[in-house]
Amino acid sequence: MKELVFATQNKHKLEEIQQAINGQFRIISLFDLNYFEDIPETGETLMENALQKANFIYQNYKKDCFADDTGLEIEALNGEPGVYSARYAGNGRSFEDNMNKVLEKLHNKTNRKACFKTVIALIYKKQTYYFEGIVNGTITTEKKGKEGFGYDPIFLPNGYTKTFAELSLEEKNKMSHRAIASKKLIHFLNQQ
Repeated sequence: MKELVFATQNKHKLEEIQQAINGQFRIISLFDLNYFEDIPETGETLMENALQKANFIYQNYKKDCFADDTGLEIEALNGEPGVYSARYAGNGRSFEDNMNKVLEKLHNKTNRKACFKTVIALIYKKQTYYFEGIVNGTITTEKKGKEGFGYDPIFLPNGYTKTFAELSLEEKNKMSHRAIASKKLIHFLNQQ
């Protein structure tokens, strides 16, 4: 069985990707490597941040690995929070603070179009590959649901009547940005 390091400390992301991969590969997390520090993310794009994390693990552990970066892009906010999604309300802030800032900035705006975008950078057999997943939707006017994490309670995917936070992990994994990028990653690895 192929083994890959997923360069994340986010247990929610790890759980999502393990379910999406469905046992086809053995996924090793940073916890399994006994690595508990933050990997710097200083890129200006999701792609740069994903590659920065994957490179860090590859250079330090010499293992095939992948990393992702995800951003919420809101049309009326000129693509914000984008690459700064995790720290939109400032360093050390919570998902709650980030959502509140988005809702406050969109308070009187009618255009609530948004998309979630995930970029995965894979370093496999010394080569680098990228996989992208995008889900379009809108930002709700209030938080709904208790599942998921991040901006899930305020993101309503197109074609659905429930926010990401109202969907089960199984439902979300059928159509989420991370699931789409993960499926591309898995398809690629199955061809190797």
